[in-house]
Amino acid sequence: MGLIGPHDTPPFTALTGGVSSDIYRVDLAAGPVCVKRALPQLKVSAVWEAPVERNRWEVAWMRTAAAIVPQFVPRVLADDAESRAFAMEFLAPEGHPVWKAQLRDGVIEVSTAAEVARRIVAVHRATAGDAEVARRFATDAIFHSIRLEPYLLATARQHPDRAAALERLAEVTAANKLALVHGDVSPKNILVAHRGEGPILLDAECAWYGDPAFDLAFCLNHMLLKCLWRPQWRDEYLVCFDALAASYLAGVDWEAPEAIEARVARLLPGLLLGRVDGKSPAEYVTEERDKDRVRRLARALLLDPAQKLGAVRDAWRRELAA
Repeated sequence: MGLIGPHDTPPFTALTGGVSSDIYRVDLAAGPVCVKRALPQLKVSAVWEAPVERNRWEVAWMRTAAAIVPQFVPRVLADDAESRAFAMEFLAPEGHPVWKAQLRDGVIEVSTAAEVARRIVAVHRATAGDAEVARRFATDAIFHSIRLEPYLLATARQHPDRAAALERLAEVTAANKLALVHGDVSPKNILVAHRGEGPILLDAECAWYGDPAFDLAFCLNHMLLKCLWRPQWRDEYLVCFDALAASYLAGVDWEAPEAIEARVARLLPGLLLGRVDGKSPAEYVTEERDKDRVRRLARALLLDPAQKLGAVRDAWRRELAA
């Protein structure tokens, strides 16, 4: 990528936190950078393979998003399609705490949730109906292998009596070609910058031109699951759930907000069940009692889908109180 000379030997330090790529801090003479390379087999217990060329679209998503909301992503410094690697600016952890860690530790700021939603919907709004962006991000096969198969279809195999509903969710999601989707809007991929830049989104390996409902549902799912991780802050997580939903829906202009809200509400139970019985279980949902809570809620909503996100929230609140 031309970032070092032929005789330079800068130190490489492996960074932790991801399951889909090798990630390194490289200390160049000009300062540290972050280098990322996709893996063909994800670092999870199940067999979960994914095309390594997804790095190409991750870089493309970051550059596209930067043109819409400049402070939303790290700067891409260089990329190498042949080795499936790219380099981006290194964001020091002391100035960029991970949102997941904050949520774990009780630093639960509604303003962060609302701003994440505002930035996500800005990318969706700017790319909605854009035929050129749709052409560049025709990554259906990758999205299927990293998202629809492990989260919905693998879960369907574990719940044969709900398989038709889960398979239908995957089918409907795959068929909706509406806007540029990130695909992994998770608190573990969001840095809460201290310098006033607002949240910074990482890990766009699932970038795809498809149904923006997936991004909102994926993030809302984490707010529900956090209620099991730190039950003392359940009310605060659910306030963040509401802030995410309200801020996002306020920015929708490419379709009726009620239409996308209904798709998100229908997707949520599938994704929720997928974090217990799919290929990527949430590492902090370990108690069988908690897993059964997820199963009861998700299975009921798959059979009788909600149309409003408030109904999903209220059903989860009742399940937690039972």
